[in-house]
Amino acid sequence: MVVLDERKPLYEIKANLFKGLAHPHRIRVLEILSTSDEASVTEMLAETGLEASHLSQHLSVLRRYGLVIAERRASVVYYRLALPQIAELLRVARALLREILTDSHAQLASVESLPVIPDAR
Repeated sequence: MVVLDERKPLYEIKANLFKGLAHPHRIRVLEILSTSDEASVTEMLAETGLEASHLSQHLSVLRRYGLVIAERRASVVYYRLALPQIAELLRVARALLREILTDSHAQLASVESLPVIPDAR
């Protein structure tokens, strides 16, 4: 678990949480970890299609911001979500995305229903 610096303003700590989430590959890794108790680096490499060095960098960021926990067993490293609320946060984000896309689709449909503007001659 991340040790919080009590001198940092709470909004800075909260912003750092979102920094940890602010990349599509990190979101994908968190979604993979949300679907099981844990996943090995090898499993995540197969699921994400990332190069090992890129996955390692993203996992490092996720660890730095306290979103995942790593555990080495023999030569295999396993990761899991640091807190179950992270999976809930991803579920809420997905619901928000669904609403945003629904609104966008509705707006697109309303644009397509506008009268046709003839070509200029």
